[in-house]
Amino acid sequence: MQAAAVMEETNNATTIEQPIALINGQEQVSNEQQPSSPTSVATPTSTTSGGTGNATPAFSYDDLFPALPANTSAPSQSGASSSTLARVTSSQKTQVLHVPCEERKSTESEFGEGESKRICQQITKETGAQIEIVSGKNQSLTFLIKGKQSELLDARRKILMGFSTQASRQVTVPREHYRVILGKGGQRLRDLERLTSTRINIPSQGDESEFITIAGTKEGIAQAEQEIRQLSAEQYKKSSDRTTVPKIYHPFIVGPYSENLNKLQEETGAKINVPPQQVQKDEIIISGEKDAVAAAKAKVEAIYKEMEKKCSTVSVEVPKPQHRYVIGPKGSTIAEILQLTGVSVEMPPNDSTSETITLRGPQVALGNALTVVYQKANSVKSVEINAPHWIHKYVIGRKGANMKQLEEDCPNVNVNCLEDKIKLEGDPENVDRAVTYLTDIIKNYEDNFTFEVMTVNPSYYKHIIGKAGANVNRLKDELKVNINIEEREGQNNIRIEGPKEGVRQAQLELQEKIDKLENEKSKDVIIDRRLHRSIIGAKGEKIREVKDRYRQVTITIPTPQENTDIVKLRGPKEDVDKCHKDLLKLVKEIQESSHIIEVPIFKQFHKFVIGKGGANIKKIRDETQTKIDLPAEGDTNEVIVITGKKENVLEAKERIQKIQNELSDIVTEEVQIPPKYYNSIIGTGGKLISSIMEECGGVSIKFPNSDSKSDKVTIRGPKDDVEKAKGQLLELANERQLASFTAEVRAKQQHHKFLIGKNGASIRKIRDATGARIIFPSNEDTDKEVITIIGKEDSVKKAREQLEAIIKECDEVTEGEVTVDPKHHKHFVAKRGFILHRISEECGGVMISFPRAGTNSDKVTIKGAKDCIEAARQRIEEIVADLEAQTTIEVVIPQRQHRTIMGARGFKVQQVTSEFDVQIKFPDRDATEPVEGLTNGGSGQNGGEEGQDGQQEAEVEPVRQCDVIRITGRIEKCEAAKQALLDLIPIEEELTVPFDLHRTIIGPRGANVRQFMSKHDVHVELPPSELKSDVIKVSGTPAHVAEAREALEKMIEDYEADRADRELRSFVLQIDVEPEYHSKLIGRHGAVINKLRADHDVNISLPKRDDPNQRIISITGYQAKAEAARDAILEIVGDLQTLHREVIEIDTRIHSHIIGHRGRTIRKIIEDYKVDVKFPSSDDAQSNPNAVTIIGKEEDVENAKDLLLSMAEDYERDFLENLPASPQPQTVGAFLSGSGSGSGAGGASENGFVIKDAPWEKQKQAKNLTAPNTQSQEDFPHFAAGGAPVATTPITSVWGPKN
Repeated sequence: MQAAAVMEETNNATTIEQPIALINGQEQVSNEQQPSSPTSVATPTSTTSGGTGNATPAFSYDDLFPALPANTSAPSQSGASSSTLARVTSSQKTQVLHVPCEERKSTESEFGEGESKRICQQITKETGAQIEIVSGKNQSLTFLIKGKQSELLDARRKILMGFSTQASRQVTVPREHYRVILGKGGQRLRDLERLTSTRINIPSQGDESEFITIAGTKEGIAQAEQEIRQLSAEQYKKSSDRTTVPKIYHPFIVGPYSENLNKLQEETGAKINVPPQQVQKDEIIISGEKDAVAAAKAKVEAIYKEMEKKCSTVSVEVPKPQHRYVIGPKGSTIAEILQLTGVSVEMPPNDSTSETITLRGPQVALGNALTVVYQKANSVKSVEINAPHWIHKYVIGRKGANMKQLEEDCPNVNVNCLEDKIKLEGDPENVDRAVTYLTDIIKNYEDNFTFEVMTVNPSYYKHIIGKAGANVNRLKDELKVNINIEEREGQNNIRIEGPKEGVRQAQLELQEKIDKLENEKSKDVIIDRRLHRSIIGAKGEKIREVKDRYRQVTITIPTPQENTDIVKLRGPKEDVDKCHKDLLKLVKEIQESSHIIEVPIFKQFHKFVIGKGGANIKKIRDETQTKIDLPAEGDTNEVIVITGKKENVLEAKERIQKIQNELSDIVTEEVQIPPKYYNSIIGTGGKLISSIMEECGGVSIKFPNSDSKSDKVTIRGPKDDVEKAKGQLLELANERQLASFTAEVRAKQQHHKFLIGKNGASIRKIRDATGARIIFPSNEDTDKEVITIIGKEDSVKKAREQLEAIIKECDEVTEGEVTVDPKHHKHFVAKRGFILHRISEECGGVMISFPRAGTNSDKVTIKGAKDCIEAARQRIEEIVADLEAQTTIEVVIPQRQHRTIMGARGFKVQQVTSEFDVQIKFPDRDATEPVEGLTNGGSGQNGGEEGQDGQQEAEVEPVRQCDVIRITGRIEKCEAAKQALLDLIPIEEELTVPFDLHRTIIGPRGANVRQFMSKHDVHVELPPSELKSDVIKVSGTPAHVAEAREALEKMIEDYEADRADRELRSFVLQIDVEPEYHSKLIGRHGAVINKLRADHDVNISLPKRDDPNQRIISITGYQAKAEAARDAILEIVGDLQTLHREVIEIDTRIHSHIIGHRGRTIRKIIEDYKVDVKFPSSDDAQSNPNAVTIIGKEEDVENAKDLLLSMAEDYERDFLENLPASPQPQTVGAFLSGSGSGSGAGGASENGFVIKDAPWEKQKQAKNLTAPNTQSQEDFPHFAAGGAPVATTPITSVWGPKN
């Protein structure tokens, strides 16, 4: 059968109904062949091999991979192929609406503007439809509306309401028909309004009117009226009636599963509404056409009369819990009884305590119905078993195992766990078996299991649980109990469940742990975090001593990241108190030995403090037990730092100062200087006083603290230097005293700019003449008129007189005039008077007034102080002179280079106009008319882009209007600006840079070359890497190209120097070292080898695992440093060769126990005994997996050996006696390969999963090793529906003939 496609168009979207292909009944067949679940596979051709039950079955290829249905459709005829495809249409529709001129609301306003435009935009916003409007010559309007169908209807109605004249009409309709016109939720009324493009107003419930008002166009009103009258006429034909039938007879009218009711409605065509069973009403409502309602009512009453005569009743008592089995899911059992027997079952309400069920129906059927009711009531049995709540989870079993078993043995039994009970419901026989099964489980757990609840302080939880749950997990594994921590209703309990003996032992252990914790004490010790490292000591020696003394006390010292001073102690009360005292004692000793004093000693005496070969400083350190740190040789600091106990530090200080005093005539003098001058003498950042001390031989100058109120400054050093410093300090103090005279002058704030002058010229002139300092008020000062003068008294007076004279002139406001040709007025007032504002600011805030436009006056008025007026007049005359002297010159530069000359956002050309005070106008790029008498570059310069032949090309290249740039200003400035523009014309230069340096120039992802181009404002073009050319092209302005060339030459110079240095650093030295010493050369976390690399600035490479020679170590670096590193390595190896080595035998199963968690145990042994312990590697394990090697001093090796053998013996005795020998590893191959040859019982087939008659098997048999032909219809068939027709002559298949 040819497949068919059906397309249905809806209002909102495009719907496609896919074609259903039924080909010779194949669809039904293929459905039957589908397996019922993904895991079940039909194996009709499965066979067995080997004759055993465990042999691998072989499956038929056709069963596992069934063929696709064949395409039996006839070849497509002309135009037939399109019928098999679903058509897709757009949900967007277009409608044209025409409004004649006589129906338009208004034709006064211009079309498309004003109110019309606003209305269209509003309609588009509200409906989502697109609207285009066209006005005809006869003032008619045509609207093109695009959108979905619902949007078109809404938009059409709103357009007619907005643009068409509106008429109205009233229609009389009975009020009882309003609900039909409105429809559900008013939807029918809205659809009618949209369809007819009208507005329909239906009176509200409180309004007694029977008139429905319709407003819109005449056509729309007529259509709406017709629809409304049609709906009303249909309602006239309909009727509704009620009949009263006692509730007890309703089931007979409805029938089982509503069969009678549906039949009545189909026969009469009326709708019959029978109240639901739970609604206690006798009235039945019948609606529809009058004849149908009458017929239905007659039939309902006939059924009622008939059943009233025939019916009898019988009552039966059934336990209330079993009522639901009589009712059934959603009353299905009652309907079933009514269908089988014709008897109605009346149940008491759910909230009633009555157990009476009433049966109503024909007398002959009551007996049968009574039997069915009893069967249904007793079809399900409900039993409750007493079971403590804690046993429920054991009854369920691990992962529901017991419940799964119960479901298999006793199907259709429902089990519910209540508070202390288990409720079972289901088939009586199965329920009895389930009760027996569960009772046995409950009794077993009640007899053998128990639980205990212990109330515990929550702070003990972490100690009881242990690290990563170690304590609790041990109890669970050893005693087979469950331990849970419960925190609810404010109670903190530990619940133990399991075997009685296990619960008892677990409770004892936990109680012992809790008692111990209650006896413990926690204490916080506040110790300065700076002392924590000293408390720990080198490699933890000091803190380890404290921990060894108090083994039961846990000492927690915060890490540097925690940033706290609190050290926590926890353990037995007495031990914690003693440990606390010892820690405080240790802190006190550390503090006493950490007293620091800084001793200033003149640099020239440091060598005498050190002594020959460090003899003096070593002697002082040893005898005073202090740490003495001197500044480095190149350091300018003169302070020597002494650390230790206070009395020892003071003694060391005296001895060092004694050395200085014996070698030099050191004196100390005091100078009296008033404290108010200290800051000025010290200077900003102490620079002034530091320069004095340095100039005077490094003397020490100390000023008293600000709190001491002392005026004595101490100078200490060699006598001559002290005298020199003293003189300079007194001289400075006298200068500060003379220069501290202050005076104030008041001037209006607007005159301050004039007092300061342009770029500070006026105020600088007064300062230079008087030597006084003049300070104007800042923005933060409240009094903006006070000007402060500081300096010597006579200087201050002179400056004050000059300022007051200028201020007096400024206060005398006068008026002046200057003549300016009217043709220049526009220049001054342009840009919102920018030039006038600038003149006013520069000249003390004068007011400048130009005559109004059109008056043709050349008088400009200036108001302000006399000097200000004069300065403004001069500035205006200067500007006018510049304007008079302005000229315009032309420079010819090819238009293609204008963008480069202008720069980003015109930045470059703005710099030229600002620097030379000219105006530059670029031509219109589209002005391509030729210009006679000009050449490119103005003076014959070319644009720089033509390379070596650019000059010749420029001479013959015609000049166009778009090439001419005009510069306006003074002639000399124009010429300078012209030259600046010509200098901006880019040039290109080729530079030779070694190819090896190109990668460095480019940088990662081109970052370096981008930075280079940005820095020097040039463009750099590098050759492709495959050319390996040394030539780099740099383009830009001549100045920038020159800068880039210098930078590249510097890079080349650095590169050559670096290459020479790399050659020196590439010296390689190889040494032969036994592989067993390599790990020692590396050190823990690479500490040893990293130190060697850092100390000698070399790279040390050890052999990799796959290197043929595992003895060679390579050292790369400068030759001298590589040789020094070699000597250091050989020295380490020599020390290692002198160590004693011994191999002992320890069972390989014990190795992990000796190593410990993350190597902690073996690391502690190595640290305590100062030996190295090596366990066999994967290669060594093949020869002797039990061998353990100990390396170190002979005595330490013996001690470590005794400890390891003792640990091995203890572990072997405690744990390994009952274990079998080390098992062989269970690999994947062990599971896949059978223990036998595969033919015996339990053996697996070597072939694995076998498929018979597969294409690849046929191919092997045919010995055809060619690839499958993808053009073959047999190997790669098309799908049945909609596919291409099968080829009449199929290509021979590589997979063999079709099965």
